[in-house]
Amino acid sequence: MPDPRRRRPTTRRQMLLQCANGFGALALSALWSDRSFGRSLIPRDGERFLDALHHAPKARSVIFLYMDGGPSQIDTFDPKPRLAKEHGQPIGMKIPKTQFDDAGKVLQSPWKFRQYGQSGIPVSELFPHVAECVDDLAIIRSMTSPFSEHTSANYFMHTGLGQAGRPSIGAWLDYGLGAESQDLPGFVVLNGGMIPPGGVENFGSGFLPAAHQASLLVPNDPPVANIAPRDESREDQRAKLDVIGELDRGLLGRIGNVDAVEAAIANYELAFRMQSAVPELVGMDGESAATRQLYGLEAAYEHTRTFGTQCLLARRLVERGVRFIELTCPNVGGDRWDQHSNLKRDHENNARAVDQPIAGLLKDLKSRGLLDSTLVLWGGEFGRTPMAQGGSGRDHNPYGFTMWMAGGGTRGGSITGATDEYGYFAIEGKRSVHDLHATMLHLLGIDHTRLTFRFSGRDMRLTDVHGEVIESMLA
Repeated sequence: MPDPRRRRPTTRRQMLLQCANGFGALALSALWSDRSFGRSLIPRDGERFLDALHHAPKARSVIFLYMDGGPSQIDTFDPKPRLAKEHGQPIGMKIPKTQFDDAGKVLQSPWKFRQYGQSGIPVSELFPHVAECVDDLAIIRSMTSPFSEHTSANYFMHTGLGQAGRPSIGAWLDYGLGAESQDLPGFVVLNGGMIPPGGVENFGSGFLPAAHQASLLVPNDPPVANIAPRDESREDQRAKLDVIGELDRGLLGRIGNVDAVEAAIANYELAFRMQSAVPELVGMDGESAATRQLYGLEAAYEHTRTFGTQCLLARRLVERGVRFIELTCPNVGGDRWDQHSNLKRDHENNARAVDQPIAGLLKDLKSRGLLDSTLVLWGGEFGRTPMAQGGSGRDHNPYGFTMWMAGGGTRGGSITGATDEYGYFAIEGKRSVHDLHATMLHLLGIDHTRLTFRFSGRDMRLTDVHGEVIESMLA
């Protein structure tokens, strides 16, 4: 006779029921280790991550083609016939003091404009390749900035404040949206040779956790300092990192959450994964000869090859889930786009470096079905004056300048805003950098007023207390 006190064997169904919570815990632990999910589950002090996007996004990634120095709007995408009519005459309007208080006579554009595409948008001779993509461009001719000096204007364009110390837009996106790639940073700057005035603070994380600052890659060998491991085996390196991580976590257990220590732990682990991911990223062996030619990697001009490599890497980064990529200008020997003299020579050299690669990027993204989900932004920190400076250059002009977007839910083949007949002041649809940032966030599914971080007793945001979405640029 069986003993009634003896337990019956557990059935499979009973085991699954009893272990259900354990399976959930296993899944949760996996999510915590995932940078795309874990941050929203365990916010730190001051952090208010997005639980979900505020609306359906059109874009998933951003490529910022930063034309450091201030390209001239009246010589690129905003033609002004009046300049030719009054060339060499005093300007027929009241003007503010220029940056260097050296305002000469009216200077006509050295380049002719032609209409391109079905939209018929005029583009300068400086950009014959980009002109072929004009129907994909949403051009805004009425951008303004409160700063006419490079460093402050650079900070403002990148962070929404004209001083150092605020988070860059790339850091805000990495903070708010997380990273899709586990082996690469969410915010990458491809350094073509010219870091904008203001330095790496343009790409910093400010008061956001330090892990959100940009990672700087150089499109050569090696692309990242110390990327090659020094340990004899990956197992030795893994064991060393485990010990360092254990010591760091022990420190956190004693002193509480410290951003610098937490960022160090995260960066060690990311760097470990990047040692495998980065060599594969920068290896161009898999790219076809046609693709290399499209981006200008076979061009005779050295700086075209430099910027072409950056643009091709940007596409490869987008394919691997990197959220925000910024490209800086190559050093063509003419002080970026900042032509206070020798406008014709140096603007041509700068345009020659970037024109074919940018067009190649737009065409390649479009052919791969990536342009719809990738927002491409082009422009500098301000524009330039319609009067000559030093006889052959132009001074800084923050009162009305041109930028453009492509892809990512923008309205291709469109023009927003206008400047006066000289191209000096925005007179129609005047827009600020805060409006530009609000529009970028909107296209990524974020209400700019709701992406905040609690700092110094206040809910801070990229657009401060300003900013409106530029509806006319949206598809």
